[in-house]
Amino acid sequence: MKEKHMLKISVVFLNFIVLTCSSHVQRFPLLMPNVHPDRDELYLCTPAKIVPNKNFYIVGFEPNATMDKIHHMILFGCTTPGSDDPYWDCGEMSTTNTNNLKESPPCSSGTHVIFAWARNASALTLPEGVGFQVGENTAIRYLVIQIHYSHKLPENELDSSGLTLVYTQTPLKKLAGVLLLGTGGEIAPHALTHLEVDCTINEGKVIHPFAYRVHTHSLGRVVSGYTIHKDEFGKDHWTLLGKRDPRTPQMFYPVFDKSPIGPQQRFAARCTMDSSARKDYTYVGFDNECSSNRPSVSTANGQSASNNWVRKAPIHS
Repeated sequence: MKEKHMLKISVVFLNFIVLTCSSHVQRFPLLMPNVHPDRDELYLCTPAKIVPNKNFYIVGFEPNATMDKIHHMILFGCTTPGSDDPYWDCGEMSTTNTNNLKESPPCSSGTHVIFAWARNASALTLPEGVGFQVGENTAIRYLVIQIHYSHKLPENELDSSGLTLVYTQTPLKKLAGVLLLGTGGEIAPHALTHLEVDCTINEGKVIHPFAYRVHTHSLGRVVSGYTIHKDEFGKDHWTLLGKRDPRTPQMFYPVFDKSPIGPQQRFAARCTMDSSARKDYTYVGFDNECSSNRPSVSTANGQSASNNWVRKAPIHS
């Protein structure tokens, strides 16, 4: 079966995370199984099944990748993976499939974003006593890493990029989660354009933000994230959580303000895009992206920003 694949591969494993009870941290490498991306703009996924009937807490992420080869990586938690194959084509932005690989999303059910990496970002260690819970008492039964290869590799060159996960089985009091804000839209040529999104916290939980990460493609110049709360008179108050040039390493940085965020408060993000050198319209998706994500203790349901968002946002965004 494998001979018909245009991706070249030496050894392929379906990884199982088999851990022993321990109070200290351990490491698990979740890596591509020596694949050969044979075309540009290829997204590949590979899974790891979590050993049943156990809970694990991921407390750190150590990248094994460089930006000269990898555009970005995303770690998903899934109830079921997108495929049972050792690896598959999982690119939402792919335009052609010439490698005979199965095409599926990273997860077929229960999708959770856990971590993302780009532009030679360094390792991330979560605050003391905080971790991403996966396994028995969660909906996450598999971990899937998605890697975006911007360019095909030279002939006969194999790749095993990925992440090393730092974990413990010791229960933690504070559980982490990721809130991802992403926009749609179009960017006119020869223009400076703002893309915006917001969402309301509908869960009855208090969120404690501690880090943020921004992501765009080549047009991004600034990405800003905020929390918004109304006072007793109905006036919106904006608090800057983070602001970054996405051309710098796209790692998680400490938030500017760690104030707790409660129900009915809002998160918002704005991306400033510069298309002054382009002659045609650019569309969010294959051509460019705008997203901001923040690890915290909970998640929220998202919605597109209203048409009045720009007029309400701080002018220094």
